[in-house]
Formats: sequence, structure tokens, C-alpha cells
Amino acid sequence: MSTSAQQPSRRTFLKQSAALTGAFALGIQGNSAMAAAGNAPEVTHWVVIQPDDTVIIRIARSELGQGTFTGLAQLVAEELECDWSKVRPEYADVNEHMRRKKIWKDMSTGGSRGIRDSHEYVRKGGAAAREMLIAAAVKQKKETAYECKAHNSVVTHPSGKQATYGQLASLASSMPIPEDPKLKDPKDWKVAGTSPARFDIPAKVNGSQIYAVDVRLPGMLHASILQSPVFGGFVKRVDDSKAKSMPGVKQVVVSEEWIAVVANNWWQANQAVKALKVEWENGAKGEISSATIMNKLKQDIAAPSQPVARKDGDATQALANAHKLLEAEYTTGYVNHATIEPQNATALYTPDRLEVWVGTQNGESSIAAAAEASGLPLEKVHIHKMHAGGAFGRRGPHQDFTKQAVKIAMAMPGTPVKLMWSREEDMAQGRYHPITQCKLTGGFDANNNLTSLHVRVSGQSILTSVRPEALVNGMDPAVFQGMAPSGEFEFGYNAIPNYLIDHAMRNPHVPPGFWRGVNINQNAIYMECFMDELAKAAGQDPLEFRRKLMAKNPKHLAVLNAVAEKAGWGTPAPKGVFRGLAQMKGYNSFVAACAEVSVTGGNKVKVHRIVAATDCGYAVNPTLIERQIAGSFVYGLSALFFQECTVKNGRIEQTNFHNYNSMRIAQMPKVEAIVMPSGGFWGGVGEPTICVAAPAVLNAIAAATGKRFRSFPLKNHGITLV
Repeated sequence: MSTSAQQPSRRTFLKQSAALTGAFALGIQGNSAMAAAGNAPEVTHWVVIQPDDTVIIRIARSELGQGTFTGLAQLVAEELECDWSKVRPEYADVNEHMRRKKIWKDMSTGGSRGIRDSHEYVRKGGAAAREMLIAAAVKQKKETAYECKAHNSVVTHPSGKQATYGQLASLASSMPIPEDPKLKDPKDWKVAGTSPARFDIPAKVNGSQIYAVDVRLPGMLHASILQSPVFGGFVKRVDDSKAKSMPGVKQVVVSEEWIAVVANNWWQANQAVKALKVEWENGAKGEISSATIMNKLKQDIAAPSQPVARKDGDATQALANAHKLLEAEYTTGYVNHATIEPQNATALYTPDRLEVWVGTQNGESSIAAAAEASGLPLEKVHIHKMHAGGAFGRRGPHQDFTKQAVKIAMAMPGTPVKLMWSREEDMAQGRYHPITQCKLTGGFDANNNLTSLHVRVSGQSILTSVRPEALVNGMDPAVFQGMAPSGEFEFGYNAIPNYLIDHAMRNPHVPPGFWRGVNINQNAIYMECFMDELAKAAGQDPLEFRRKLMAKNPKHLAVLNAVAEKAGWGTPAPKGVFRGLAQMKGYNSFVAACAEVSVTGGNKVKVHRIVAATDCGYAVNPTLIERQIAGSFVYGLSALFFQECTVKNGRIEQTNFHNYNSMRIAQMPKVEAIVMPSGGFWGGVGEPTICVAAPAVLNAIAAATGKRFRSFPLKNHGITLV
């Protein structure tokens, strides 16, 4: 008897437990496999209205746990003036999106862009539908349009005549779509700007939520895969005789870069994978280590000059004439996404049709990858977009698991095959947060005013591998997040008269990727920790030192002041507790944090409290923002204290969570979020506050111990988080 037959599944267990305790007696409002609109009228491509007044709002972005289904639905519903209690979100169909020439604009979910890059056109989708419903009522009731008002899914005339959206939808769908419908002023919002319950929570709590890894199809087989542990290696020779003879094994599929075993269940497939005898061709890449990579970066840090990314004034001359200099070098290493759900996809191939079930950050990337792997035209490829159990940048442009699933399914036409990576494979085949070093030099005049700053970054470029066309003068502009003169990653200290950034781009064989928060994470450590070092060298309070440099950056200063005030900066902290500050602008939001830390025994750190402020312009759902802020600190502090991927013999050494740790609930500090939208712009909220977590805590540790750590994670310095 199979394991699945002997034991209840995770979801069965949760459902049974709920039935016994009554603790999960919640109504399910929707999930990734929501009921299709069927024949209900599509008023606009964003809005489908059923006869019972149910409003289906189509969501193009991916729900990855951040609340996208709820926040985007709020914006559409706000303009639609519908009954929120009858709103149901569902994914926009990827294939229909492509067939209709990308009618839902952008399906990519990353860079905290879900709302900030789509707010206008999704709102217009709701507003257009509202105007079409009013036009339908006017035509039906023979009234004048300006006299009719829409509210709570009802169109009403001053005479008292009414019609529900469900009654009007069919006629409304035939009305011309307004090209430029009027949008509401945010000050008049009633649904947007509030915090209704998230659509995805009930199903996640009661265990009914279906993720990509939960897909089950009739006759489905399972695949486990082995790829070259050295990046860029390929199969030289394989002996699969033992694997083929093992229980449940159906087929071994061999490509140049990987070998997969297909079996009745995943355990059988994975055991057979372990029985493979593979000889890999790795070349010189098999000799690379963390030490060799680091030595190369150090050479570039010390070089006389490098390509210039930003130059304000003449920092070189100002440093030469400085009354006093301060230098520091910082290093951050590789970090993996380590999503709770390993990479997976299910594919069903026939020569005339390909279906793929995949948790993805970008349905367009998934369908493109599936079409490329199969050789089929887009119209013959169908993507079933599923919720993902974590993504953090790993399930965006990198669709290697999707391509592999398709290739394996092609070896078994007509049979659905689910490919799931083992945790070990997931650790070994990441698209890692890039390794970088940074040398910073600050110069003071005789009055301890900071007159010059030189920042040199040596490290890896993500865009080189995923979007080489985005390079500018041989440099990756994303490397300078948080250091830019303006824009969504604007530097917060533009009052420094002489400021120079140069960049030595070096790309080792370890593939980099968009690890959540991307380059602003390490840049915030470099800049904000060095600001504290500069303040100390100048004999000034860290807050006051920053304030002097922010004359041209009032919004940066506002969030910094907010956290300082709430945390009690300048007043005595509890005995044994020390404070640290950090601020940045990331993904067009202004963020700051103040951490309260104690250190015992010289190495045991407890983070008691973090006060964090975010100005994202407009706050669509304040509670979602607060939870995103709290969750971001888990991510940032896990990397600071524990997480590191090292290279030996060309391969990643870490294999599972026993040697790639993460924060535990008991180690989580109290997070006090300040949501302070100032209006006038749209910023992201998922990633920005990750970057201030580490420097705020590091500055607090330095205040407590007098020690400054400049390489990470802190476990390498004997530091433990309690």
C-alpha cells in the first residue's frame, strides 16, 4: 500500500481537525481555483457580474501571501461602487490575456509593483464598468444619465426607480467602454483605504487552499530531478540501471543538464534519483569557492578606479583635502529564497495541446517558458495559474522548473506528470541574492561637517543574466538601489556636496536572482551603518547627524522622525536596552526603523522592539501594510543573523534547513508599524522595510557593545539570536 493510502494528507488532517474542534468554522470566499464566470456578462475585462449581483473581479497579479487578491479588488470595487460583500476575486486567464493582446496589461508580480504600477488602469476598469451600468439603466428606464447614481450595486434615479447590477449587467456589457472614465478622489474612498478581511485567509486557515504542489490529476505520475551541483555543468555519463529497477519507477528522462525519474509517487521517484550514478562535466567551475570569489571582489575594491555610476561635485578632490577621513568595508554573501513550497510544476502534454499547473509570479513568463520548452505555439499552451507557497523573486523570470516539467511530460505524452524539487535540490539550484562588497570613505572638514562621500561597490549583477539590455554603460543600474540621485530608490542624504559612486561588476558562475528586496537590502546596510560610523567619528548623535544631511529629502526625514519619536529616541531606554536607526527609500516608498536591542554575555542578542514607519503615498489597505511590514522583518533579520550560502568545489554547501536557518516565532521582536501615507504618489509595501531591518539592529548592537560588524551573517561572529 502506498504512503498516501496509509496516511491522511495535510489538508485532510486539517479538515478533520476543524470538524472535531469547530475552530475553523469559516466560510471560504475564494482561492486560486475559484468558480469561473461561466456565461455571466463581462462588463469590462476586469469585472464580471452574475445575475445574483455577485461581482467577479479579475486579478492579473499573483497572490503570494501579500494580499494582492484583496488590495487590487478593493481598488476596482471602489470605482465600481459595488456591494463589497458580494465581491469574489479570481485570476485573469493567462491564455485569454495573450489571445487578447495582453488585455490585463501586466501579470508580473515583483518589485512591490502589484498596486503601485497598476492602480490607475484597474481603477479605470471599475469606473468604466460603473458608467456602463449607469448607461444600461438609463437605456432601460429611459432616464438621463447625470441624474442616476450608482451605489452598493444598485443604480438609482431621483424618482426612486432602481435596478441592481445583476439586472443591468447583460445590457451593460453591450455598451461602449468609456475611454477615460472619471476616477474618485482618494479622500472620498469608502472601500479602498479600509481594511476588510482578506479573501485568501479562510481557505489557508482551514486547509482547503490548493497550491501548485497540491495539484492532483487522474493518472498523474510524479517526477524527481537531479541537476548538476556545479552551475553550468552538464551530464557526461549516467548509469540508471539501478534506478530503473526500483519499485514504482516508470521512466528515466535524461537531458544535457539534468536527469529526472518518473514514478507512481514522489517518494519512489526521489529514492530512484538517489540511486543514479552520474558523472558531471564541470570544467574549471568545479574549482571555484567562496574564497576565490571573495578574493576577486577584494581586488576590485582596491583598484585605482572603476566605472562611475554617480558623481556629484568632486568627491576625489574633497577627500584629498579633508580634515579627517573615515573608511569602512562591508560584505554580504549569497542567500537563497528557500520558499516553503519547493519549486514544482505539473504538465500534461499532447502534440496538439500542453497544459501546465504552476505557482508563478508571472503568468506571461510561465506560458513563454512552456511554449519554448514544448515547441508549441502559444495558442496551444494553457497555463493554470496557482497560488504559490512563497516566491520572493524565485518564481518570476526564472522558470527552469516549468521548462523541466514540460520536457519530462513530453517524454510521456498523454500522462500528467508533476515535477517537484527536493529541498536539497532547491537549495542547490537557487537564483541567489548576489554577493557584493562595498568600500565607503567619508571626509570631514575642520568643523566635523561631512563634505564628501565615496562609495565603491564590487559584486554581481542580476540584470546581466535576466535582462542584459537593461545595462547602462556596462553597469547594472539596479546595483545602486538606495543610492540614486532621484526616483524610486533615491538617496536620503542629497545635501552631501561631493558624492561619488563607482562600480566593479563581476559575475561569478553562481546565478543571481531577485531575492526579495533585491539590492537595496545590502545597500541599506552599507549606507546606514556607515552613517552611524560617520556620526560617531563626528561626535554627533546619529539622529541629529542624519537630520543635517536631509535638507533636500523631507519625506525621508519625516519617516525617520516618526520612528524616533515613537521609539523615544533621546529619552532613556529600558535598562540594558540600546537603540539603532535606519532609513531608506525603496520601491518608491519612504521607510525607517528604530530597533531596541539588548546584548548579554557579549554575543547573545535579543531584539525587543522595532518601530517602523512607511510612507507609501496612498494606503489601499492599512492592515495589509502593517502585516507586510512585520513580515519583512522576519525576512531581513533571518538573513542578518543566520542565512548564508557558501561555495565549495563550485557548488552550494547548504542542503536543508538544518544548515540554512531562519528566525523562530520566539525570536521575533514586537513590531510597531506606523503607516503614514502622505498622498500624491504610489509606493510599494511588500519589500521596502526589509532593508532597514538589518542596519537598525546592527546600529543598536554597535551602541550596546561598541563593536561594529561588517560581514554577515552574524552567526559567523559567534552571535546568537535569543
